[in-house]
Amino acid sequence: MKIVITGGTGQLGGDCAEVLEQRYEIVSLGSKDLDITSRAAVESLIGEINPGVILNCAAYTKVDDCETKRDLAQKVNVEGPRNLGAAAKKQGAQLIHISTDYVFDGNKKVPEPYTENDGTNPISYYGVTKLEAEEAVRRETDNHMIFRTAWMYGIRGQNFLKTMMRLAMNDPEREIRVVGDQFGSPTWSYRLAQQIAKMIESGGQGTYHSTSEGYCSWYELATGFLDKMGVPHAFVPCTTEEYPTPAARPKNSILENQRLKEAGLNLMEDWQDDLGEFVHRFRDRLIKEASEGLT
Repeated sequence: MKIVITGGTGQLGGDCAEVLEQRYEIVSLGSKDLDITSRAAVESLIGEINPGVILNCAAYTKVDDCETKRDLAQKVNVEGPRNLGAAAKKQGAQLIHISTDYVFDGNKKVPEPYTENDGTNPISYYGVTKLEAEEAVRRETDNHMIFRTAWMYGIRGQNFLKTMMRLAMNDPEREIRVVGDQFGSPTWSYRLAQQIAKMIESGGQGTYHSTSEGYCSWYELATGFLDKMGVPHAFVPCTTEEYPTPAARPKNSILENQRLKEAGLNLMEDWQDDLGEFVHRFRDRLIKEASEGLT
């Protein structure tokens, strides 16, 4: 079976290609290969490839920029998935779409998690577009899977962990404030890729939460990662109010993988175990990459 991966050069898309190519014929597409905001381009290329599955890892994920670049966010995050859904239905393919914790408002008391049955209520424009994308996918095709994940990190591209390490290595004695009152489940993109592969194999349908088990704050994640890496730092916790951002962020981003567990298909591991494995595999590469980016 052929699987098309859009956003194939990104953090999750790259890991999905690595995992899925062991069993399937993979066509990995970056934004230069396919403009998902063009329905004609999507229908033409998908029709030419004729995949059994379209895996959409493409998104505009600059959360703060989404507040001002709303047209761009709408095009990539909503029109793109809508076009892919229409093309998938036309070809008889399944569409797998990646969504986010940002579809929730985060007002639940920590550590109560959000399940797939909870009502959505995004508090940022990024969250609004991701919820609209889910709704568009559901309208366009019944043959779909939507994976809501959160706090994702991986070896490809940029992410929170790489930013924290670069800041610490640039000046280990500089006091850096990191938000300590927002909570979520840091999720390794490679583990999520394995979960997606399992669900393709199992014939899943519908919406699934798919994050690591357990939870922490951004401050706990940053310090825990740097401690495992052996990188000195002078990070201190702060409140959300002390670190204002253009886009509001959920204070509780903890998701429960309820449907995966009910089906006996949950592969997600404890966040600390996955973080340890990530550091074990990539420590030298992460240090080298961060060193090259120092000012």
